[in-house]
Amino acid sequence: MKILVTGGAGFIASHVADAYIRDGHSVVVLDNLSTGRVENLPKEARFIHMDIRDEGLRAVFREETFDIVNHHAAQMDVRRSVDDPLFDASVNIAGSLALLENCRLCGVKKFIFASTGGAVYGEQDYFPADEQHPLRPMSPYGISKLAVEKYLFFYERVHGISNVILRYANVYGPRQNPHGEAGVVAIFATRMLEGQQPLINGSGRQTRDYVYVGDVVRANTLALSQSRSDFFNIGTGVETDVIALFRSLRELTGSAAAESHGPAKKGEQERSVLDAKKARTQLGWEPRTPLREGLDETVRYFRGSARR
Repeated sequence: MKILVTGGAGFIASHVADAYIRDGHSVVVLDNLSTGRVENLPKEARFIHMDIRDEGLRAVFREETFDIVNHHAAQMDVRRSVDDPLFDASVNIAGSLALLENCRLCGVKKFIFASTGGAVYGEQDYFPADEQHPLRPMSPYGISKLAVEKYLFFYERVHGISNVILRYANVYGPRQNPHGEAGVVAIFATRMLEGQQPLINGSGRQTRDYVYVGDVVRANTLALSQSRSDFFNIGTGVETDVIALFRSLRELTGSAAAESHGPAKKGEQERSVLDAKKARTQLGWEPRTPLREGLDETVRYFRGSARR
């Protein structure tokens, strides 16, 4: 199959593109390189340097005749979405609609969407949250991801474009960007390896469900054969607070950094953890990488990057 992977120079989607190529698919990567990196691009993929909002997108769809779109390109910084909701909506809603319209016009019949578990559920009523949990996003980022999920429902019912929505927990692993506001594992690991002081936002007792990128990639490969539209949590069901994460990374990096705290960030949830039983029973997916093992692999990657 020919698959368009948007955001394919970025952290998660570059791994997804690699996996699709290994499985024998033809992959086109579209990325504006605002956060993605050229060195992440698979050599076997065709790379198009373009924003998903660019008018040239129509020509790309007409020339390439994609079978599937895997959509990871996004404004993914929750804090930036709070400060600039118009920009967040421009990328995450208008950009996604541009892709869907081109799918409609060019006969693409399947759309895999990287959504978010924690941000669409908001502060949870129960733990872990399954897919039936009330949807109460607390940030424009979560609102924009949920809006795209609703548009996908419309495009399936009206235009016959099937979809698989993957609601990710907090994804971490090699290639994660350590220089933005998102990605606490990458930020902590690189600062510790460089002898700098990481900062814990707020109390550090806020919890997240950390899922390794290799496990997330497997969900994207399984989604190719999912026969009907559906949405799935992709997480581990295990809560880890920021202080525990900090201490694990400090041990793995050999850092002597103190547990230094700063102010809490606006729009940040206190607890987030996902129930992925539905993905297990319907997709055949489950997480295989324990947190300690995944953190060790991530630290190895950033240690190697520092030497290059």
